[in-house]
This record gives sequence, C-alpha cells and structure tokens, in this order.
Amino acid sequence: MTGRLNRAQPYAVGLFRIVVGLLFACHGAASIFGVLGGAMGGGTIPAGTWPGWYAGVIQLVGGTLVLLGLGTRAAAFISSGSMAYAYFDVHQSQALWPIQNSGELSVVFCWSMFLLVFTGSGALGADRYLGGRTSPAAEDKSSSEQTPVAA
Repeated sequence: MTGRLNRAQPYAVGLFRIVVGLLFACHGAASIFGVLGGAMGGGTIPAGTWPGWYAGVIQLVGGTLVLLGLGTRAAAFISSGSMAYAYFDVHQSQALWPIQNSGELSVVFCWSMFLLVFTGSGALGADRYLGGRTSPAAEDKSSSEQTPVAA
C-alpha cells in the first residue's frame, strides 16, 4: 500500500497544485476584473490601490503560474508571502485566531503555497517538461537518491 501511495505522490502534488493555483487565480481575477462575484461582494479594487490591487495582481499572476506549474517554486514563494502579509496586516489586528478574524483563507493559501515551495510542481507541470523530464518515472530512474516524503 505504501509503495503505491509513494508512486502516486507526484500526481497528488500535481493535482493539489492545480486546484490551489486555480482558486488563487480566481481570487485575483475577482479583485482586478470584478468577475466571479467581484472583490469583497462586488466590484473591483481600483488600480494601484495599496495593498489590495497589488495583492490581486500577485494572486492572478502567481495563481496562474502555479496552476500551469511554470516557475512554481518562485511563484508559490511570492504568493505565500503575500498571504502572510495579508493575514498579519489585515486580519490579525482584529483578533488572535483566524476563525475570529476571518483570516482562514489567507492562512490556508499561505501554507498551501509554502508547501509548494518545497514540493515543486509535482506531475503534470510545465516545469517538469521544460526541464527535460517527461514523467515522474523518468525522474525516478535518473535520480536514485530521491526518496518520497513519508509521514
């Protein structure tokens, strides 16, 4: 059972990356373009407004890059930092716990992106194909020292 799960790990990471990137990009699109319900219940954030508009740009661009698996580690690092800033600047001053200050989404995005900094794009990402690797199996054969993460 563990062997099968270990072999499936790159695909699970890839699917996780795709979902997190898509959701993050949707938040940016809502803030900048007013789609999907818009920012904060409707509308857009005016261009150049600090920090909301810049956060929206990071969400849209960073989320799209993470979704595609292109420059995943760098995009996830910047995205994680923006969510940490959002939590501590916007939410944490209202109350200590995320459940009390409506900061759960910022915390979850922050830590999800931070995880992707360390795991990389997983399977199905553009990073893998641009780096000359065609499949997780080919990567395993080329690097015998790589071991899967086990709990």
